[in-house]
Amino acid sequence: MAKADVTVVLAHGAWADGSSWARVITALEAEGVKAQAAPLPLTSLADDIAALNRSLDRTEGPVVLAGHAYGGAVIALARPARVKALVYVAALAPDEGEKVADVFYRLTPHPLAPKLAPDDDGLIWLPKDAFAAAFAQNASTEDHTVLAAVQRPISLNCITVPAGRPLWKDMPSWYLIAEQDRTIVPETQRFMAERMKANSRSLAVDHTPSVTAPAAVADIIRDAVRAVSGN
Repeated sequence: MAKADVTVVLAHGAWADGSSWARVITALEAEGVKAQAAPLPLTSLADDIAALNRSLDRTEGPVVLAGHAYGGAVIALARPARVKALVYVAALAPDEGEKVADVFYRLTPHPLAPKLAPDDDGLIWLPKDAFAAAFAQNASTEDHTVLAAVQRPISLNCITVPAGRPLWKDMPSWYLIAEQDRTIVPETQRFMAERMKANSRSLAVDHTPSVTAPAAVADIIRDAVRAVSGN
C-alpha cells in the first residue's frame, strides 16, 4: 500500500466548517497525501455520521480519518470499511454510552471559555469574541474575523445522545493534545488519549491548531498515513 493510495478525510468540529482544515490540506497535498474535508451539518450526531459516511463514499482505497474537537466523536462512529486509523486533534472521544457533553464538561472549564447556551432553535452559537479569547487565541485578527463569519452552530442533538462503540477500540489512533487549549481542557484530552491508548503528542498550541499550527497537525496525520501505508 503506497502513501498515495491513502485518502485523509477530515471532520471539522463545532463552530467551524471544512475551511478550518485549509492549511492542513495544502500541507498534506504538498507531500502527495490526498485530503478532503467532510461537510458536517452539525444538526445531530446521527446526521453528522451520515454526512461523514457520504464523504467516505466519495473516496477509494484506505482512509485515515481525522477529527477536530466535536469531530472526534463523529469519526469514531463512521462506517469502518476501509478506515485504517484515526487522528484526534484536540478532539472529543466519548466511550460507548457516553455523551459528547459528558467528556466536554468533565472538568472545570478554562476561565476564558465562553458560557454556552442554546438559542430558541436548540442551536449553540459561539460568541464572536470567543474566537480570539478561547477558540483560536493564537490566530491572527484576520483569521478570527473569518472563523466568526463562517461558523456553523451546533445542535443540542449532537452532544446529548449516547455514543455507540467507538472505532478507536479496534484500530490505531493518534492524538494531538493542545496544551494551550481554552475550549477543551488539556487534562481531559490527556485522559481521553490515554484511555484510547493513542499515539499521543503534547504541543503548545491552542484549540484550533489546524489554523494556527497546521504543520504540526499535518505531521501527526502523516504519521498515521505512514503507519497504515508502510511508508
